[in-house]
Amino acid sequence: MAGAVAQLSRRVDFAAAHRYRRPDWNEERNRSVFGACANLNYHGHDYACTVTVRGAIDDTTGMVIDLGLLDRILDDEIFARFDHRNINMDVPEFADGRLVPTGENIARFIFERVQPRLPAGVELVRVDLAEDDTLSATFGGR
Repeated sequence: MAGAVAQLSRRVDFAAAHRYRRPDWNEERNRSVFGACANLNYHGHDYACTVTVRGAIDDTTGMVIDLGLLDRILDDEIFARFDHRNINMDVPEFADGRLVPTGENIARFIFERVQPRLPAGVELVRVDLAEDDTLSATFGGR
């Protein structure tokens, strides 16, 4: 079927710590807004990040994207950047005064880094980031 379009999702698991905090707020306001997520000593999650792409199925390979290429992109942009890291301290974009490392902001950050690395004809549909079984965030572009 020439021109058939499909979606492909790949999951990357990583463990990382973070703390929600705005340095322009005092500790009381941070605790009031962010609750336990503002604790001084950070807290960690076993994240599950699912990236979904869409494109035409290649008639020769039967794939939307070379899975090896997608895995290299996700390893660079997700696993190597976040696994066993303190997001606030090890990822400069989430340092004090920059992005608060919420699930929403991390999903958007990943989306914005993966999208430009995809080959022509492959579109990033969404990034789903689960902190645990009860909380996840989805970013699908603007």
